[in-house]
Amino acid sequence: MRSPLEVLRLYPPHDGSLIGLLQSRVAVAASRPCLVFEGHSHTYAQVLEAAARTAAVLAARGVGAGDRVAVMSHNHPSTVFLLLALASLGAVMVPINPDYGVAEAHYVLGHAEVCGVVCSAEAWPTVEQACAGLQQRPWCLLNAAPADAREAETPGGIELLDDLLRQQKAVTPLVPAQAADVTGLFIYTSGTTGFPKGVMHSQRTLVAAGECFVARMHLQPEDRLLCVLPLFHINAIFYSLAGALAAGATLILAPRFSASRFWSLVHETGATEVNTIAAATSILLRRPRSEFRPGHALKKIYGAPFDAETYRVFQQEFGVQTLIEGYGMSEIPGVLSNPFDGPHRVGSMGRPSPHPDPSAPLAEPRIADDSGRFLAPGEVGELVVRTPLLMQGYYRDPEQTAAAFRDGWFRTGDLAWVDGEGYFWFVARQKDIIRRRGENISGAELDRVVGSHPAVMEAAAIAVPSELGEDDILVAVVLRPGQQASAEQIGAWCRERLAAAKVPRYVAWVDSLPHTPTHRVAKFKLRETLAALRAQAVDLEAVQA
Repeated sequence: MRSPLEVLRLYPPHDGSLIGLLQSRVAVAASRPCLVFEGHSHTYAQVLEAAARTAAVLAARGVGAGDRVAVMSHNHPSTVFLLLALASLGAVMVPINPDYGVAEAHYVLGHAEVCGVVCSAEAWPTVEQACAGLQQRPWCLLNAAPADAREAETPGGIELLDDLLRQQKAVTPLVPAQAADVTGLFIYTSGTTGFPKGVMHSQRTLVAAGECFVARMHLQPEDRLLCVLPLFHINAIFYSLAGALAAGATLILAPRFSASRFWSLVHETGATEVNTIAAATSILLRRPRSEFRPGHALKKIYGAPFDAETYRVFQQEFGVQTLIEGYGMSEIPGVLSNPFDGPHRVGSMGRPSPHPDPSAPLAEPRIADDSGRFLAPGEVGELVVRTPLLMQGYYRDPEQTAAAFRDGWFRTGDLAWVDGEGYFWFVARQKDIIRRRGENISGAELDRVVGSHPAVMEAAAIAVPSELGEDDILVAVVLRPGQQASAEQIGAWCRERLAAAKVPRYVAWVDSLPHTPTHRVAKFKLRETLAALRAQAVDLEAVQA
């Protein structure tokens, strides 16, 4: 096995841009498979050519430096081509969760001030409604025809990106953007305000995160990385995609995660590495063992958190020997991980995750108290970080950007402690954020949506433990005098306005909510009564079963 640095040195040096990285890999491995999707394979040279065609299509629509184009789709090769094409133009890709409701999509499209949207046929009805009322209506393309479309028939008669790419005759070879430090990506993540924040990242950060992932997982050019997580998620785009490109390896793109098909997909594709989230691994542990396919090539899994039982099952029953736990955020990808060569500390966040080049600066994590004073090992405080893999800020939000830092240290909002050997351990979240299905969900956003129901006077959402190892959502609801509503009606109200992952599982009726002196809901007091709230709550999953 080559060392991570040896892997990077297989290829010519590059300028830190996405196109520079891709061209460097094409120079050595033009005919190597780069991207596989539903049985169709694209070599590194073909991916570069597809990106060039995509850039030509975008340029013909007037897309240039600094412009923003949204992508709203489940995983599809076009997302990869669009990211690379936009990078070559110095433009920005804005991936959006295709399960967003109309209001969520409308907010992101308007806040990002996109000039265009590329979406799947399934997401088109939402996109069409979300674009209504925007100050400047963006152009729209479908990335591919619906599977059941007749001939050239498409929803609303909008054009297909696939068709436009085929119509491109002569294509100018791509050149890297003027600087690798230009913004190349917005990742929208929910914050404590209840409104998604646009986390801005440069191309250089994305490329460097991929190179760090080579070190974290000891990726080899022969590796085949299975990507089951969505490409609007930091894990998929900064680790799976960027890591595969950095190693000159093969990315196997699945449209979405399917627990029942997981082991068949692993077996059929020859995957050697996969990234997961806690909910995914928990589901796989609970699936019938009859779905498991022996004789697979899977050797490495990245995710968090893993407990001792997860290690046991994957290593002893599934034959996957290497599990690596790590920690990062949309703002600071790839900060901590358990060392590939050990020693591992099961359940820990790990230690600072290095770049393969030992001369590259390391992330510096510390534990600080409320005043910013660094704490000794064993003391619980907020995890703060200085790292080269850092966001450029929140788009159009200088106040939130400033609030995220103290004396140059990024404030994660997570409580943790560090042991005497330098391993960090997660304790709890300071922010009003619920972690569910790999997504950070704002409790304040849920409060606002449930509170907008005509029968509701006030609502407060809190996290409750889930059997999948992450959080479920309980919303405590105070009804208006004389008004009535069922838990099922509250659930339906949320499903119409929110992505599926944000819909509460439990609805608890209460006479009043506790408040602070400034009349904010005192959620910490609600959490003190969690057992009682859960006991009286309606479980919407049980009702729907």
